[in-house]
Amino acid sequence: MANPTQSEILDQLRQDAWVGDAVLELYVRSHILRTQGRVDAEMKTRFTCNQFLNCVGNPTKVEAEIGVIYQKDGLDAAFAWISQTLEPLFLKQEAKRTRTGKA
Repeated sequence: MANPTQSEILDQLRQDAWVGDAVLELYVRSHILRTQGRVDAEMKTRFTCNQFLNCVGNPTKVEAEIGVIYQKDGLDAAFAWISQTLEPLFLKQEAKRTRTGKA
């Protein structure tokens, strides 16, 4: 596509974000089970919500980036990106939340 329209660009962004959202959900659920040894839906929500993703950038664009990495390089690459980019920030926020007693 030589010159995609704004509509086409937005549609592609949404498609990539849709895939990226699913990859992020899988990563986070697996991470929680591995580290907590139990289901923690509240933590999953904190890790995947737009409010958290907004700390990194536009949530749709963050999810789209994950989706693009997954589609181009596979699940391991997408998981590595999440682990290196999102997880440290999330853990920092969780530590602060625990210290301040926020639920």
